[in-house]
Amino acid sequence: MKKITKATYLKWYEDMLFWRKFEDKLAQVYIQQKVRGFLHLYNGQEAILAGALHAMDLEKDRMITAYRNHVQPIGMGVDPKRVMAELYGKKTGTSMGLGGSMHIFAKEQRFYGGHGIVGGQIPLGAGLAFADKYHKRDNVTLTFMGDGAVRQGSLHETLNMAVNWNLPVVFCVENNGYAMGTSVARTSKDTEIWKLGNGYEMPCGPVDAMDPVKVAEALDEAITRARKGNGPTFLELKTYRYRGHSMSDAQKYRTKDEVAEYQKLDPITKVRDIIKEKKYASDKEIKEIDKRVKEKVAECEKFADESDFPDKNVMYDVVYEQENYPFLAHKLD
Repeated sequence: MKKITKATYLKWYEDMLFWRKFEDKLAQVYIQQKVRGFLHLYNGQEAILAGALHAMDLEKDRMITAYRNHVQPIGMGVDPKRVMAELYGKKTGTSMGLGGSMHIFAKEQRFYGGHGIVGGQIPLGAGLAFADKYHKRDNVTLTFMGDGAVRQGSLHETLNMAVNWNLPVVFCVENNGYAMGTSVARTSKDTEIWKLGNGYEMPCGPVDAMDPVKVAEALDEAITRARKGNGPTFLELKTYRYRGHSMSDAQKYRTKDEVAEYQKLDPITKVRDIIKEKKYASDKEIKEIDKRVKEKVAECEKFADESDFPDKNVMYDVVYEQENYPFLAHKLD
């Protein structure tokens, strides 16, 4: 694994803080109805992405996830201004404003969504890995899902095929405690999700996902295994979300005291404390990072606000159409 250095910790702190503040701003503008529809925020889970990016080869590895998907493409190299513009439904967005909150997509940066169907991305992730194996590329695909998605039959079908075909894919369950508002304990006799991998003789295990170091170590091992041609891994990344399932979630299934206890494990605070303890940065330098993050978020908001909405014709232009389609006997007027 790449060494975890002073530069790593400083990058982790700035990145995670930016992701948090970026989404805090999204929550604000959602209330102002500048962002419509559903909005699922990543607050509290940032250590997963920070650790994953450290373990990945961003020149070739891929990522696919569910609808809690705003900060991942930013980490993969997408301009955050374009991500915010997409959430605003503006034409400068990653999909010209047609994808919105749940469907961020950036093929050039190897980020394949953003999927609104629970568990829908799981077989797609394996498909990306199959393509890499078929074309003899040493790329690895990280396929993320929530704890609720493991109740979908598509997961089990995909795990079976992935291990049978020895695909270069890492299945990552972001277990944030609640599938919408339902705890794992109410949906399964055994709450240790990672054990599902045992049923397919797939390497598997739990990970403390409030710590980017632990995430980086676990994913480095899994990615290395996949890249060597030794097949998939199934990991349960144990994390916690500080906001509701979406902005419309009243959160009646948990107490404020529970949230407060998990906030003591905040990965951003943890990384900042290590930076101070090891004297990687002074208080003044940390404040400069905070200021830089605040200014960057403001730039994203300004860009999204000032961008134009797409022309209505764009909706028709992106729908597939083929002249002289062979199975149509005649063309309707």
